[in-house]
Amino acid sequence: MGELAFVRSGCFDALKGSGMPINFLAWKPGPRAAVIGLPFFWLSVFFLLPFLLILRISLAQMDGALVTPLTTLSDGVLTIRIHLASFVQLVSDDLYFATYLVSVKYALITATICLAIGYPFAYFMSRSDRQWQPALLMGVMLPFWTSFLIRVYAWKSLLEPNGWVGAPIHASGLDEVLAFLGMIPSPDQLMYSPFSLVLGMVYTYLPFMVLPLYATLSKMDLRLIEAAQDLGATPWQAFWRITVPLSKSGIVAGFMLVFIPCVGEYVIPELLGGPETLMIGRVLWDEFFSNNDWPMASTVAVVMILVIIVPIAIFGRNQERAQEAS
Repeated sequence: MGELAFVRSGCFDALKGSGMPINFLAWKPGPRAAVIGLPFFWLSVFFLLPFLLILRISLAQMDGALVTPLTTLSDGVLTIRIHLASFVQLVSDDLYFATYLVSVKYALITATICLAIGYPFAYFMSRSDRQWQPALLMGVMLPFWTSFLIRVYAWKSLLEPNGWVGAPIHASGLDEVLAFLGMIPSPDQLMYSPFSLVLGMVYTYLPFMVLPLYATLSKMDLRLIEAAQDLGATPWQAFWRITVPLSKSGIVAGFMLVFIPCVGEYVIPELLGGPETLMIGRVLWDEFFSNNDWPMASTVAVVMILVIIVPIAIFGRNQERAQEAS
C-alpha cells in the first residue's frame, strides 16, 4: 500500500503569517499500489469508458449522421435531454428478445459440448507422461497460430457435399439423422444451419475449455485418488467423488470463457449460420451499419453487456474461491 506522508516545502514557510495551511497530505504510491492500480486502470480505459460512451449514445437520438448531445447550455440554463425510445423499442419488439434467447441458447450448447469434449482431453493430457505434455499442450494451442477468420472460413469448404467433412457425413447417412433432429434444413445441406454454427463455435472455442481444465487437473494431488481406491472406491466412483469436485474451478472457468464470447459472436454466425440462427452480434451489425441507428445499436449492446456481467461475476467469484483454497 502507499505511504502517507506530510510534505513541508520551504516556500510554504514564508506563508506562515498569512494563516494559510502549510502541511499538505501527499500520497506516495508504493510497488503494491502500482500492481493493484494497473488492472483498475486497464478496466477503466478499455471497459468502463467504452461502456459509458455506448450508454451515452443509447440515451441520445440520431440527427442525420450525428448523435444529438445529452446536455445543452443556453443563457446560463443547463438542459439535459435523455431519450428512452430505444429502450422502449427494445422491450416492445419481440425480435430483440428472441435474438437474445437464441444467442444464450447457442452459447450454452457450445459451452456444454466443449465441456463434454474438452474434459476427457484435458484429463488425458494431465495424466500423460511429463515429457509428452508440452507437445499435447502445443497441439491445443496450434490453431491460434493461424487467422481466426481463415479457420472459420475453411469450414465452408469442409462442409460442402464433396468436402473432407461433408462427404463422410453424407456417405454414412448421418445427414439424415441431423435433418430428422432439425439441425440442418435438408440432408444435402450442412451449411447455413444450426449444425454448422455450433460446429464452428465448438471448433473455435474448444481450446478455451481445455486449457483451464488442464491447468486444474495437472495440479491435482493423485494421492487422494489412491486413498479413495484403498478405501474400496472404484475408478468411476473416485472420478466422480474426487476428480470432478476438485476440478470444479477449471470447469467453471472454461465454461465461462466459452459462454461469454459466444453470446456476442458475429463472425461465425455470419459465415456459417443461417436465417434461423440470427444472433445478437448480427443484430448489432445491422443496427450500426445497415440501419445507421446508433442509439438502438448501443441499447442492444448495453443490455448484452448487462447480461454477460452475470457470468463474469460468477467467474470472478469462482477464481477468488480457487485462489483462497490454494
